[in-house]
Amino acid sequence: MLVALSIRDIVLIDKLDLGFEKGFTVFTGETGAGKSIILDSLSLALGARGDGGLVRRGATSASVTASFDLNDAHPAMALLAEQGFDSEDTLILRRVQGEDGRTKAFINDRPVSTGLLKQLGKMLVEIHGQHDDRALLDSATHRHLLDQFGGLIGEVQEVSRLWEAWREKNKAVDELEKALAVAEREKDYLTAACEELNQLAPQPGEEDDLATRRASIVAAQKARADLEDIADALNAPQFPAAKLSAALRRLERTPNIPDALKPIQSALERVLIEAEEARELVEAQLRGESGDNVEAIEERLFRLRAVARKYRVTVNDLPAVHARFREDLGRIETGEEDLAGASKAAAEFGEVYARAADALSEKRRATATLLDAAVQAELAPLKLDKARFVTEIEPMPEDRSGLRGGPFGREQAMFYVQTNPGAKPGPLMKVASGGELARFLLALKVVLAEKATAPVLVFDEIDTGVGGATAAAIGERQARLGTRAQVLAVTHSPQVAANADQHIRLHKAARGEGDAIVVTTSAEVLSMEGRREEIARMLAGKEVTAEARAAAESLIGARHVGAHHVA
Repeated sequence: MLVALSIRDIVLIDKLDLGFEKGFTVFTGETGAGKSIILDSLSLALGARGDGGLVRRGATSASVTASFDLNDAHPAMALLAEQGFDSEDTLILRRVQGEDGRTKAFINDRPVSTGLLKQLGKMLVEIHGQHDDRALLDSATHRHLLDQFGGLIGEVQEVSRLWEAWREKNKAVDELEKALAVAEREKDYLTAACEELNQLAPQPGEEDDLATRRASIVAAQKARADLEDIADALNAPQFPAAKLSAALRRLERTPNIPDALKPIQSALERVLIEAEEARELVEAQLRGESGDNVEAIEERLFRLRAVARKYRVTVNDLPAVHARFREDLGRIETGEEDLAGASKAAAEFGEVYARAADALSEKRRATATLLDAAVQAELAPLKLDKARFVTEIEPMPEDRSGLRGGPFGREQAMFYVQTNPGAKPGPLMKVASGGELARFLLALKVVLAEKATAPVLVFDEIDTGVGGATAAAIGERQARLGTRAQVLAVTHSPQVAANADQHIRLHKAARGEGDAIVVTTSAEVLSMEGRREEIARMLAGKEVTAEARAAAESLIGARHVGAHHVA
């Protein structure tokens, strides 16, 4: 439940601290006293969009702090645990609004994103206002409202998941069908292209490799002339190898060769050995065949580049093009099999979706019966005892594949009413008169609120435009809701206020003089005597009469002897 609300520098409020009790609490006060400011402030603390215009004139920032007391089983506690918050007895939401429009959000004094604050706020408080009428009248929302009433949101999410999976499977079938059709049309082209590329057999990086090899051969050819000149010199008659060899042999036969000649002998041996080795290396190089020649390499490059131009790609892309053509050609051979498999998988998912959607449909029909009965039970006290409320469930048409449904199931839901016996039920807006429409919507709001999951329900002047017994019926129902959830209501109706367990009166006052006058809003939790006086004011207007006080006493007394009193 909401334990406390502290507001600082919001519009007309400079400082306000409110404590709340269990059950049903009402806010009353004259028009402009600041009742809507209270709800705007609470909404800001719950993550609503900020607005610099909320900051009170003269202040640079404003703040709202809302304190909640939750049990450990509430879903909000699980969300907080996921975000790394420790379990605490009190949950404190705080929002700071700057006059420049920027805001800061805090949970238990820890900075958080506005998104997290808003997500948490939806779990804690559910607000029903005058403007809910638009959603209740829009048939596009009726299915969702029906699902909320029946607690079917989980089933709807599962059906949506299955729908998306089925759609993806069908998308795969469509893509295979298109690819197979294209491949069939290009079969002859693909066959010829694959034969050509099979013969060419382009390799990754082949163009660069061939260019490198060609440059190497050209460089080697330039060096060949120099090698031939060296070979000629080494083998020429003028080269003194024979004379040196003969001289060396004579030295070797000389007995007792002097020590002075030994270095000469060694040098001659080295000269002859090195000369022979040089000649062998040169001849070997000249005899060697690399297996490559410039003409063959250039012919290969020419073929590769010609084919690349033909297919409008680079030479380096040819292997990938070759692989793609083979894949496309292979798809023709295996395409029918792949398509059959994909179609079977899509059909299986369609059956799974259909079973889940059919089960959801049955639950929706059962929920519609319960919703109709619940709304019908509220109509008599609202002076619509001869009217009838009907939830129409209409199947969706089949699509081109023969499957009926969508991401939210297989039907639409619309709220119809019958205002006179024997008349045909029709849409709310077309059948009900202005007064009847307001009462039908009130009945719906009360019934839907009874299925709310939030621990705090807020009603913002939903009784506008009604009075007397109808207003009393609204107050009784809000008090009844207060027995299982905390209910806060802004009201101008004395009949509603008389049903409250806690009554807070808002009023504004001016202080200062001339241009320095400041108007502020304050709040007072009324005692029983204060409640009688405030309800008498609401009944009588500006001048409270004895008759008004007696009527207020009667309204309060009727509430406290009623079945919905909260001790």
